[in-house]
Amino acid sequence: MDRARIQDDLEALAAEGRPVPEESPAEIEVEEQAAEEEQVEGEKDKKKKEEEKPRENGVLVLDHLKRGFHLDAQLNSDQVVAAAEIADRAGLSLEAVTGVDWLKEKKFEVIYDYALYAADEDLFRVVVRSFIDRDNPDIPTISGIFPGANWHERETWDLLGINFTGHPQLERFLLPEDADFHPLRKDYKP
Repeated sequence: MDRARIQDDLEALAAEGRPVPEESPAEIEVEEQAAEEEQVEGEKDKKKKEEEKPRENGVLVLDHLKRGFHLDAQLNSDQVVAAAEIADRAGLSLEAVTGVDWLKEKKFEVIYDYALYAADEDLFRVVVRSFIDRDNPDIPTISGIFPGANWHERETWDLLGINFTGHPQLERFLLPEDADFHPLRKDYKP
């Protein structure tokens, strides 16, 4: 397994999903002026502004001992199947599919955990994240690539209401068949 290749493939995939800004000369001049002003504000204010901005699509290389993953990729929802294909070609296994309800942002985050467990290689872990609209929580299934995703996706749909389009058996898994609620949504009231 070539870790650098996995990183390169995920970075190329993330780059495909980034919007290409079309800037006029006036916008460029305003951005340059803003950049100069930002330098004057000081490091503390600059750091605070960076933390407030949402993360863009891309790949972060992480310290596994501190963060639990070697690579953290954020992609568009229509790219998760391609990311699963990259993981599969590299020999990674799917560990989990889960979600997070970002109620204030009106989004769900769908998280895929992949890992390589091989006797002749060190552990290698990759997380792939994608944000979807909370009002239209659709994301393609990866169960055609990783059949084990079937149960993970069913559980995530059951508890959060995230719809995995193309899933062969998206039905209740943990809750009663007549349940009309998703208990892990932050606005759920029992």
